[in-house]
Amino acid sequence: MASLDVVTVGSALIDHVYSLSNLPEPDGGAFVHDHTTTVGGVAANVGTGLDALDHDVGIVARLGEDATEEVETTLRTRGLDVTRVRSGTEESSYTLILRGPDGERMVVAGGRSVPRLRLDDTDREYLADADVVFTSAYAPDAVVAELVAARERGEIARLVFDLAGPLSELEGRGTTPDTIDRVLSVADLFVVGEVAARSYFGGAVADAVAALEHRSVPRAAVTRGDEGAVLLAGERTIDVPALSVPIEDTTGAGDAFTAGLIHAWLLGGAPPADAGRFAAGVAALNCTAEGACGRLPDEVSVRAFLADD
Repeated sequence: MASLDVVTVGSALIDHVYSLSNLPEPDGGAFVHDHTTTVGGVAANVGTGLDALDHDVGIVARLGEDATEEVETTLRTRGLDVTRVRSGTEESSYTLILRGPDGERMVVAGGRSVPRLRLDDTDREYLADADVVFTSAYAPDAVVAELVAARERGEIARLVFDLAGPLSELEGRGTTPDTIDRVLSVADLFVVGEVAARSYFGGAVADAVAALEHRSVPRAAVTRGDEGAVLLAGERTIDVPALSVPIEDTTGAGDAFTAGLIHAWLLGGAPPADAGRFAAGVAALNCTAEGACGRLPDEVSVRAFLADD
C-alpha cells in the first residue's frame, strides 16, 4: 500500500462508559443512569481524529480475541488502516470510564492485550514509510524503547509521544521513566497532561515547561484541561486558552487536541500559536458530543468554528 501520513502505535480497546449520579468519594457510592460501550484508546482516538482531518492513518495494536471483531470493524469504519492490528488469546484491554453529571470523569483500565504488543519486521517497515509515528506512555515499554531507537537511527521520520498518565498508573504495563527520559531526546513533539506532568517532572505546569526547555525539546505541549494548554516551541512559550462550548463529554479531549496539533503543527507547518488554537478548536468540538470520538471535526468545521469564536 501507499505510505501513510501517520501511524499510531499502542492502545485500541473497548471503553465502557458509565454515566453516574455523582463521582463517588472513597468508600462512597453512585447510581448508574446510563451505560454504553465504544472503541477508544489513545492510539485509536488520535488516529481517528487525524483521519477526520483528512489524513491517511494506520494503527499498530494488539487485541484480545473477545474484542477483535468489534474493534477492527469500528476502526476500519472510521477510516483507519488495520492491516497491522493483531489478536492474542488474552483478555482484551478495556477501560471503565465513570462520568459525573458535569462532565468530570474517572478512568480505570484493565485487560492484557495492550501490554503484550510487540513490533515485528512488517510493523517496522510499515512505520518507516509513515511521515509521523505517534505513540503514548500506555504503549508497552519495549515498544516505545524500540521506537526511540528507530528515531535515533533515522529509521522513522518523526516521532510524537504523549505522556498520557502518571507514573504510578504506568508501572508494570506502560512506558518506564528511563524510556521517557530517552523519548525527550528524540521526540519531535512531546505532549503531557497536567496530572502526568506533576508525576514525571515533580511540579506544576511551569516546572514541566522549564524542564522541557532544559531538555531542548523542539515542540511540546502541556495540557491543562479547561484552562487550555502551554506550547513550547524552541525557546518560546505560547499560552493556548481553551475555547468555550456546551460540554457534553470531555472524554478524549486531550487526544483530539493532540490530533489537531499533529495536523496543524507537524504536518501543516502552522506557526505554534495558530496550531495551538486549531488544536483547541478540535478538542472543543469533540466535547460537544458523547464519547472519546463523539464529534471529531474536519478542517472546514474547525475553521468555521474558530472564525465564529
